[in-house]
Amino acid sequence: MGCLKALLCDGGQIRLADVATPVPSPGDVLIRVTMAGICNTDLEVTAGYRPFTGILGHEFVGMVESDPLGELTGKRVVGSINVYCGECPYCRRGETSHCLERTAIGINGRDGAFAEFLALPRPNVHVVPAGLGDIEAVLVEPLAAGMRVVEQVHIQPGHSVAVLGDGKLGLLSARVLSATGSNVVVVGKHGHKLSLARSMGLRTAAVDDFTGPADVVLDCTGSVSGLETAVRLVRSGGTIVLKTTVAGKYKIDLSPIVVREIRIVGSRCGPFAPTLALLERHNLDLAGVVEAVYPLDRGVEAFEHARRKGALKILLSI
Repeated sequence: MGCLKALLCDGGQIRLADVATPVPSPGDVLIRVTMAGICNTDLEVTAGYRPFTGILGHEFVGMVESDPLGELTGKRVVGSINVYCGECPYCRRGETSHCLERTAIGINGRDGAFAEFLALPRPNVHVVPAGLGDIEAVLVEPLAAGMRVVEQVHIQPGHSVAVLGDGKLGLLSARVLSATGSNVVVVGKHGHKLSLARSMGLRTAAVDDFTGPADVVLDCTGSVSGLETAVRLVRSGGTIVLKTTVAGKYKIDLSPIVVREIRIVGSRCGPFAPTLALLERHNLDLAGVVEAVYPLDRGVEAFEHARRKGALKILLSI
């Protein structure tokens, strides 16, 4: 297939480049990417969150071009991002997202989805139900991050959950948690985003007006100040779920966390299968989260748009 177009990250700079078609390893499927999403993590990687050189992108939907077993060829799929060894102590315990040899597409040691083709191990590939559109499918990865909270924190009936941050991750996490029956309020500071949240059927509050205390607070702010705000809004003995990843450093007084016995849970990637099943059962009405769609050859421009203050989800059509 010769040379293909891709968005490369090199020294924090993004550029469109010609790359070779990936050669699948034994057990890999080759996927023709059709749509991909720019995540805040992609932006933070370019800002120095972690060193990475290669093709960015970990939110995608595409068509399987080839499958060593033949069963997935021609299927529309999404892919979980953590590639694991299957042999280390974490893998043997079923905690594959913490594999000692883990790579992550477009983030750590493996090329990502901002390209025409992507090779991914077969266990990472999930078939998209026919009733879901590409917009829903490309958002499965960030939606799964919301489902991860359900796995990590036992949210009892009647518990209050405050999602701090009205950006992309906050809105998507709140929508997933509300669909699982949680009592959710989106706490933010942007009127138009809170209005969008309400149009998605979510309760909202302005951060300056919300006093809590909430049983669970998700920090989806994308800011180092989010944790301090979360400490203020969570009840004593409650739980903060930290979703934010930023290149900046935290400076916070830890004594209230000790004195008030607040539990802090780091939370990253989530399960794709139950997320796809949830999307099949519920119409989550996610189109409003998407602000713009750019073709791949305008990918640098798409990144510039994604970096704008207050921007919602920016997608690449490939």
